[in-house]
Amino acid sequence: MPGSVWDLKPWWCQPWSILLTGLAIVTASWMVLHLWWLTAGVSVVIAAWWLLFLVLMPVAWKQEQAGSSG
Repeated sequence: MPGSVWDLKPWWCQPWSILLTGLAIVTASWMVLHLWWLTAGVSVVIAAWWLLFLVLMPVAWKQEQAGSSG
């Protein structure tokens, strides 16, 4: 049994790649458009994405593993 949900994920779906991709998208939004309100909106979407995949999904996986282990 894997020790972490991240042991089941490919390299492009690891915490470091999720963080770097989000930062790159926010940075690109600002560098290309120079619109603070659009970059702020992109940042909110990225923060929600991080919350889902970096916080909520691992917690749910741990609870699932604890429930199915016996």
